[in-house]
Amino acid sequence: MGKSTGTDPSIITEPKTIRWGIIGCGAVTEVKSGPGFQKADHSELVAVMRRNGDLARDYAERHGVPRWYDQAEALILDPDVDAIYIATPPAFHKPYVLQASATGKPVYVEKPMALNGSECDDMIASCESAGVPLFVAYYRRALPRFLKIKELLDHGTIGDIRLVTTQYLRPALKGSQRDPQHNWRVDPAQAGGGLLLDVGSHTLDILDFLLGPVKSVQGHASSLGHLYPAEDTVTGIFTYESGVHGIASWCFSASTAEDRNEMIGSLGKISFSTFGDDPIELVTAGTRQVFEIANPLHIQLPLIQSIVNELNGGPPCPSTGLSAARTSRVMDSLLKDYYARH
Repeated sequence: MGKSTGTDPSIITEPKTIRWGIIGCGAVTEVKSGPGFQKADHSELVAVMRRNGDLARDYAERHGVPRWYDQAEALILDPDVDAIYIATPPAFHKPYVLQASATGKPVYVEKPMALNGSECDDMIASCESAGVPLFVAYYRRALPRFLKIKELLDHGTIGDIRLVTTQYLRPALKGSQRDPQHNWRVDPAQAGGGLLLDVGSHTLDILDFLLGPVKSVQGHASSLGHLYPAEDTVTGIFTYESGVHGIASWCFSASTAEDRNEMIGSLGKISFSTFGDDPIELVTAGTRQVFEIANPLHIQLPLIQSIVNELNGGPPCPSTGLSAARTSRVMDSLLKDYYARH
């Protein structure tokens, strides 16, 4: 798509409009992702699916989408759908990716990529066998604030990186949000674990983007709040292939909220949050700089645009099945002892 044709390299085909279908048009698609398929250049949202047909129809009417379905297979087989975005709970990611890739259609899947690293490997193999790309919604890889951090690191602004620390705290869920029957994010059968997979995966993935792959990891997980079957407190120690050391902690039953990452180098340090758009802080040689870079309203739009660009022959999207599977395998290591006991 969108590549040169014939023998004259100056002849470039016009980019194709990628027609998208969404499987699972729930809350994440209302603002974060769904409108991105309509606002990206050379992109169009033509169909949505939800098992509750009334809700699927309501979404389609509110967002101006031409067609809706209550069966995933019908959307996957729709000849007017070129590419498929899977925004269901993780338990359904693998089966839908396998079905979609079998039709030869590119797939964009929500994070975490799957219940575990083994499922990720199956999804990658299916897409490779079908010759279709597989993208994953770790959209921070395309956000301007994290691209700025990468630029600072790549330019050696803080010298050789020695250590990264991350701490994420938030108060316990309340009411029905603690009940796995009402909240799939704390149901290991649907999510693959607890809030580490839903929330912590974003930090692990953006650190993979900024620092490269993790080489080794040790971790411990517990349910200290005893609020649901999944873990609520996780700590980890990492070594990256580059030699950088990492220390991380997440607590989802804390008394307060905190979201802070710090990269320490031989010449300075960079501090930033994963989820907020508070200023990035750079400290070098006794000087302090801040970079205020807000996140876009439709936060997945930059990554969606990069996917559409790749499908039209442009540069590769930075978030793929291969990169996302690395994050899943790190989380497997952090949680394996906990789920071996439960």
